[in-house]
Amino acid sequence: MPELPEVETTCAGIAPHITGQVLRQVVVRDGRLRWPIADNIDELVVGQTLHEVTRRGKYVLMHFDEGGLIGHLGMTGSMRIVTRAEPPAYHDHFDLCFDGCLVRYRDPRRFGSLLWQPYPLQQHPLLASLGPEPLTDAFNVDVLQVACRGKKQPIKTLIMDSKKVVGVGNIYANEALYMAGINPNRQAGRVSKQRLSLLVCAIKQVLAEAIAQGGTTLRNFVDSDGNPGYFKQRLQVYGRTGEPCRGCGEPLKEVRLGQRSTVYCRHCQR
Repeated sequence: MPELPEVETTCAGIAPHITGQVLRQVVVRDGRLRWPIADNIDELVVGQTLHEVTRRGKYVLMHFDEGGLIGHLGMTGSMRIVTRAEPPAYHDHFDLCFDGCLVRYRDPRRFGSLLWQPYPLQQHPLLASLGPEPLTDAFNVDVLQVACRGKKQPIKTLIMDSKKVVGVGNIYANEALYMAGINPNRQAGRVSKQRLSLLVCAIKQVLAEAIAQGGTTLRNFVDSDGNPGYFKQRLQVYGRTGEPCRGCGEPLKEVRLGQRSTVYCRHCQR
């Protein structure tokens, strides 16, 4: 599933091609996404100028004159820059048509979305309850400590809660907890402030490194040019169940937390 680094990579990839341009047409081939695309999407946005492409959590935000398009890549989606001459493939569900190019959305499983929201965008229900962005100063050890206080849920489950901090998906939660030396099963309320400080730094580091590498390609993700991300080559624990820990050599263990694959080292993570 595309996570924060993949969405950031997508935003950075499409923005230079479409910022400042007028949206001329929205071509919807199959609007049956996670939430159906509005039948009147053309009336809502066509003819407006795109001023900025930003990210909030795992959502792509396209800021136009009177509001914004809120896009989500779902589990298998991608937004790519293509020319008008490139024919659509079977799973290409919509195009955002600008003067010089198209933003084409491909999604084999149709779990993504394209929604319109008048300003302010943050009032949309999908955005209103989101926690702080992990790569900003708004996410720090004091904020995380308050979120953890008295909580019996596993620390991994807590940092994947978008109301506590946005964008820390399963892959990067595994990696950050390994980097911080924290067992993902440990109760959030029993992790000391000193160790939470290490975890905050680890989350910021692993996300920043993944963005620099263009995200993680496990199955479907490609960037705006159709290229895969390369952070997979640097994964320390995720996807390496039974392989030796790169720190101590012990076999990595896998458990399920919140129905998600969780890989860790019993020796290095406590």
